[in-house]
Amino acid sequence: MSNSVHFSSSELETSLSSFLQNGITEFTLQDEEILCHKGKLLRFLQIFRKKAGEVLLTLPVKAEVLDMDVCKACSELFCTIEIPLEGLSKGKNYLFDKKFFSRRAQMLNTMGLVFGFDMNFACTEGDSVKLFRDRLDFAVSLYPNHIDFSQLEAEVLSFEHNSEQKKPKPSATFSTQDIQMIKECANAVLTFYTYGRAVTWFLAVLAPLKMSASKFFQDFSEWQKINNCSLSSGWKAWEAKHSEIEKMQLEFLKFKYEEKNKAHLFDVVSNVVRLNGAICRCYGEGEESCVELSYNPDELLSGAAMNIQNFFDNAFMENSKVKVFMGKEEVEYHYGNL
Repeated sequence: MSNSVHFSSSELETSLSSFLQNGITEFTLQDEEILCHKGKLLRFLQIFRKKAGEVLLTLPVKAEVLDMDVCKACSELFCTIEIPLEGLSKGKNYLFDKKFFSRRAQMLNTMGLVFGFDMNFACTEGDSVKLFRDRLDFAVSLYPNHIDFSQLEAEVLSFEHNSEQKKPKPSATFSTQDIQMIKECANAVLTFYTYGRAVTWFLAVLAPLKMSASKFFQDFSEWQKINNCSLSSGWKAWEAKHSEIEKMQLEFLKFKYEEKNKAHLFDVVSNVVRLNGAICRCYGEGEESCVELSYNPDELLSGAAMNIQNFFDNAFMENSKVKVFMGKEEVEYHYGNL
């Protein structure tokens, strides 16, 4: 779902230096020989930094390859890392190593690297709805920038390489009905979390609802069906403007906070979501905007806002109008009282 450019190994090194000249701003490395070999990958990253350091590099790489050396090399680049979050089948049981992925994610977060997970479902023997939901809850807890589902994307977009994807198949532990339900849930994750750019605030706004991430996304998928913006209705998150998805996020969050008798906290949630959304759009699309808030934006962007209940209990209301714009090097904002 990106406009990234792909090259074969033979073309790669000779083409790197001409990327910017040819208007190429994103590049995805798909050469398995490089991606699976630490030495070759480190050499590629060194060359890429010298010849195309300003280009956004996407690395779809297995977590096993991500040691400290590779992560340090990635930290010197404009880079995002795509990690398959999957287990394996052993004795008809589905095995998933949470400790391993947790250690890798901690290293990536500590080094400030942008990473996302590519999840699958119903393609490995022993997988089930319960295990998928468990993986999804675990994935969200690690603060990935995004969560993708290449199975779903290949099916919806009818990629030419669709046959190479691991297709979900009905089994004794994953029925046809289960697969359709999880497809809708995966689409809800793509919409709300990934294309909704929710990583900075999602766990904070989820906490007062006292529900798991997987239950939240399953409920959101039902809400999408009712509002004709689900997978089955043909609505595509990647074709929508972020501001459109933000309205969906706020409508659904308002509904859930009312349902859970937490409506008094929703104003804080709305402030957090809308301010972070404006900043994301400024980074992503260069969009300048003005946001009316009920609290001080400095406080909304601080660690204090990561606990919605405590923020509500302790923060002073301060109506303000915030202008979000791109400064010389980064997004800036100015605000004044209404």
